[in-house]
Amino acid sequence: MTDNDALSLATDWIAYWQAPEGSIEKDELSWTADKEWQLIREAPQHAWKLILAIVKLDPPAEILAAVSAGPLEDLLSYHGEAMIDTIEAEARHNPRFATLLGGVWKNALPHAVWARVQALRETVPRDDKPA
Repeated sequence: MTDNDALSLATDWIAYWQAPEGSIEKDELSWTADKEWQLIREAPQHAWKLILAIVKLDPPAEILAAVSAGPLEDLLSYHGEAMIDTIEAEARHNPRFATLLGGVWKNALPHAVWARVQALRETVPRDDKPA
């Protein structure tokens, strides 16, 4: 997935989450949720690019909350041990991204990964825009 592919998917993903329930637009963009899930399960590096692209587009707080409790939490659940170093590095230099960690719940996260997420929440500066 190129950066442009990730930005294009991120734009459509945001539009999906902003579309009214039951609308034609929501239905037409539902493929983005399927694609997100496929990337998380089968291509975690591409899912990571999608998450970063969404953050880069600077969506409203309710969209960031959906990223926290959705793709980011799922990525950590399925690939946390492989991805946590990358996520920590991003959180340390990107307060906007670090804010997302406040919306991640333990759920299926491995204990060691959850401990590192909690440590990041306590030590890394976050953006003032809540997730």
